[in-house]
Amino acid sequence: MKLAHSFTYLLALLSLVAGSPIQQLNTHALRLPLERRNNQVSVKSLQAHLKQVTAKYRQGFAAYEANKGHAHPLSMPSSSKTTKRGAGNVPLMSQDVDLWYASIDVGTPAKTFTVSIDTGSADLFLPSVECDDSCDGHNRYDPSKSSTAVDLHKPFWLSFGEGEVAGKQFADNVVIGGYEAKGQTLGAALKYSPDFSSANFTPDGLAGFAFESISKYPAPPLFQTLVDSRQLQEDVFGVKLSATPGASELYIGGTNTALYQQDTLTYTPVTEPGYWEVKLDQISRAGAPVGKPEAPSIIDTGTTLIVANMNDTASYFAGIANVTATVVESQVIYSMPCDIIEKYAPTLTFGGHPFTVSGDTFNLGPVEVGSSDCVAGIAGSDVDFWVVGDVFLQNVYSIFDMCKLRVGFAELT
Repeated sequence: MKLAHSFTYLLALLSLVAGSPIQQLNTHALRLPLERRNNQVSVKSLQAHLKQVTAKYRQGFAAYEANKGHAHPLSMPSSSKTTKRGAGNVPLMSQDVDLWYASIDVGTPAKTFTVSIDTGSADLFLPSVECDDSCDGHNRYDPSKSSTAVDLHKPFWLSFGEGEVAGKQFADNVVIGGYEAKGQTLGAALKYSPDFSSANFTPDGLAGFAFESISKYPAPPLFQTLVDSRQLQEDVFGVKLSATPGASELYIGGTNTALYQQDTLTYTPVTEPGYWEVKLDQISRAGAPVGKPEAPSIIDTGTTLIVANMNDTASYFAGIANVTATVVESQVIYSMPCDIIEKYAPTLTFGGHPFTVSGDTFNLGPVEVGSSDCVAGIAGSDVDFWVVGDVFLQNVYSIFDMCKLRVGFAELT
């Protein structure tokens, strides 16, 4: 039985030794190695993940409109199916979806936390020392023990599909990769929904790496604060995601040129700062174009799958023998026989350069233990754009350039 390579947990550590000391400040780009842990695919968790993705974008679009005074060009219509705050019987989101998380140090004296790194959102939150038992198992932030903490006297509430986080806003010093973001706005959560319990969400919190215009606080995101402080050699961060242990990394303040073929590097401009939104020239299957050319897309390390609207995904899988579409409300997961699935991995073209997803990352593994059908890495939801998640990102080196407002992709070495 094949374990699903896509459904992994990766911990970005500043030291390879557990319990590493507090980070030292530095003035150079820093490589943050990532570790990997295997998990088996779960269709139910994928369905919950798709709901989370949809709700995350609804929240971001609402924040964009509140911050900018007009709707985001990709703004999604409201839906009666959107999860409401306080709704009961919330299903848990299993940990067999990708979580990419890093160590950060917060406060003075500093305390270490882990946060999921999400280029599809903009806010930083941690569990508060005042949180109830919903935060048990996580490291808790205590602003009363930090001499640099400032109470902003503002509440916050963030929705992530079936999950939600609510609490109070503070400003404090945050260190990631040896760089210090002074006065960084963060949420100290007083309540975690079950999706963020330690049993279902390994890191302590989450750090959004998108743009301030989608911040719910609203405030500059962590990476934006570093950019504004002019500490970085370059206002970029590079990401390599890999199923190979020890081969993944987050690189802050530059790129690791040893990990990609420089002559294949292609940049695509960000079309609307908010998300890392770029034009997807074309998606194709076995050399044949599928769907509309020049489609809007968002590059999102916080999403496991490649996600598109129901019509585009139906077009992608049309004509493939023995495909099964599992539809729940407005989400659809596709599966097909394991012995043919890798032949149908997609090619995504950005900036005129085609990048092909490997069959190994497109195949998320058996639908269930002992099944001869495997889950495909493209899924449908009620979005009108492509969400380019880790199924694609594991096949390229990705560069997020906040100064020149562009995203770069390159073939791996």
